[in-house]
Amino acid sequence: MGPRFVLLCSMFGVLLAQGVEQISIDDCCQDGQKRGNANEDCSSLPLISESTTCRVVQEQCCVTVLEDNMCTNGINLAKDQGACDPLFANTCETKTIKMCCDCCLLGKALQELGLSCDHNLSVGYQCGLVSRACCVDEVPDNQTISSGQTEIQNKDQSTDNGDNSVLSDQCSGRCVHLCVGNDTCECFKGYKLRADGKTCDDINECLLGMSNCRAGERCINTDGSFRCQREVSCGTGYELTDNNNCKDIDECETGIHNCGPQFKCQNTQGSFRCVPTVNCGSGFIQDALGNCIDINECVSQTGPCHRGQVCINTVGSYTCQRNSVNCGRGYHLNEEGTRCVDIDECKGPEQVCPGHSCINLVGSYRCECQAGYNFNSISRVCEDINECRHYPGRLCAHKCENTPGSYKCSCSMGFKLASNGRSCDDVNECESNPCSQECANVFGSYQCYCRRGYQLSDNDGMTCEDIDECALPTGGHICSYRCLNTPGSFHCSCPVTGYTLAVNGRTCQDIDECVTGTHTCTENQSCFNIQGGFRCLSFECPNNYRRIGETRCERLLCNDTVECLAMPLRITYYYLTFPTNIPVFTNIFRMGPSHSVPGDDIQIVITAGNEAGFFKTEKLPSGGVMSVAKLINTPQDFDLSLELRLRRFGTTSIYLAKVLVFVTQEEPKVPYNPLLE
Repeated sequence: MGPRFVLLCSMFGVLLAQGVEQISIDDCCQDGQKRGNANEDCSSLPLISESTTCRVVQEQCCVTVLEDNMCTNGINLAKDQGACDPLFANTCETKTIKMCCDCCLLGKALQELGLSCDHNLSVGYQCGLVSRACCVDEVPDNQTISSGQTEIQNKDQSTDNGDNSVLSDQCSGRCVHLCVGNDTCECFKGYKLRADGKTCDDINECLLGMSNCRAGERCINTDGSFRCQREVSCGTGYELTDNNNCKDIDECETGIHNCGPQFKCQNTQGSFRCVPTVNCGSGFIQDALGNCIDINECVSQTGPCHRGQVCINTVGSYTCQRNSVNCGRGYHLNEEGTRCVDIDECKGPEQVCPGHSCINLVGSYRCECQAGYNFNSISRVCEDINECRHYPGRLCAHKCENTPGSYKCSCSMGFKLASNGRSCDDVNECESNPCSQECANVFGSYQCYCRRGYQLSDNDGMTCEDIDECALPTGGHICSYRCLNTPGSFHCSCPVTGYTLAVNGRTCQDIDECVTGTHTCTENQSCFNIQGGFRCLSFECPNNYRRIGETRCERLLCNDTVECLAMPLRITYYYLTFPTNIPVFTNIFRMGPSHSVPGDDIQIVITAGNEAGFFKTEKLPSGGVMSVAKLINTPQDFDLSLELRLRRFGTTSIYLAKVLVFVTQEEPKVPYNPLLE
């Protein structure tokens, strides 16, 4: 049985002091254990007593059983499957099961690595117990268990004759702890025998109330025993001893204080003090770093000197000196040195009001400043008045510039100063012809304009430059073939042969040489117009065929030979033309019987001319179509043979279509190059 999680605190003494209904604590705990084994909700158990103590014990014993069962499930999962991966749910139950499972795997790993089962890893008390239990279970029978187990054996396993019963063979080695003879097993102290009669389970003394922990301590179950742990920590400056008492930590002895080099450490209960090693003398005070600094007695004391004396601070002390007669500003001592008389600053060697009138005052003076100046009573000089700042927007129409004692006005560019010296009149710049073409005067400036086909230069804003319409971003769409720039305009041109300029002067129209009679075909050839040119076409019917009309050959009568019957009944010539880059899957040719009969079986296939796979055929109910299978991006000619097989009333007829396809340039166009102009 794996270690248990004990949640019941040592609070029995506090709860029993309430003086409620007398009931056995063991009965309350046993009821909670029974309901925990039945997987009931521990937070809403039916009360067996009105005692608050009984309710707490009942609920906590129930929770302990549930958590003990969860932990046991986790240990069994680790032992049976050797992995904890199936535990994905983030619930309280699965967290407990997964913790016990992981810690059990840790114990098994320690055993496999040959490490001690009593490890000191900081994995928590409960995890440590589970790890040790699983580690001990994995130790072979012929090996000695950990030191803690050995002590228990040496303490309580002796029989009457003093022999070690574990090593005896009276029970054939089936007993885990003790063999008492007659094939009967017993357990060490702190354990109870399982139902199988040979293995032992730990007794939870904390759960059964068998501990002797004091108030303020909580019981923690261990393998075969228990221990008491103080519930409240000792606090800063104290440490917990082995007997659960708090002992003062001597920070000075352990060296964990923070006293500086100018201080020595003095231990106190729960703390320490930093005492200065140097004592400052009279007139000095010690700072936080232990340094002695001078005290300014003239500031820190009230009236250290007698009346009529002045205090002067010294290092470590101060002195008192008698006051002398001092005259203020604007006064000086009389010849006897007994009193202060006024100084006439206006008659002094220095000119206190240069350029202005001076008026003496008692203890001072003032200046009578000229117009445009103002007397500053602090600096005692005549300062220029900045009229532009004093009267903003009221003196000048545009710009105001301050001058000593006055100001002057000026105008912005495009204006000139009016006769009153303050207003500004507009200047007509167009009178001086600044623009290369058109000029328009505006208030304060001017604007240059250009005629159609020209644009204003970005450099000076006055010169008109020709617009190269062919080089504009949209110039590629002005002309369908070639654009030619001219001063102030442009014109379009077409290829020398095969095209002519349309009425709109921009697009090129194909010339139908077959209609205009400008082709070079002979009398035995037929003219076929294509985009930008023409083709001279002619054909001859094969042997055993006769020509019918302009584009058809009919088979003559057969002599019923296999070779003759396999020849097409009819050969028809077709001519197609279209530009490059037409969409893929576009239908370009349709073929089928003139009329359909129920039961017709039609097959259509390209038998020649489609080596590059640019075309494909598709069967329809009434025949078939030929469409573009790949993009054709270059002009080229195709000579295609399409064979249609018609099976009707048990007889198969073959029809052959010779399709000449002329793919022309999608749209002839010459990239614009200004160097060719």
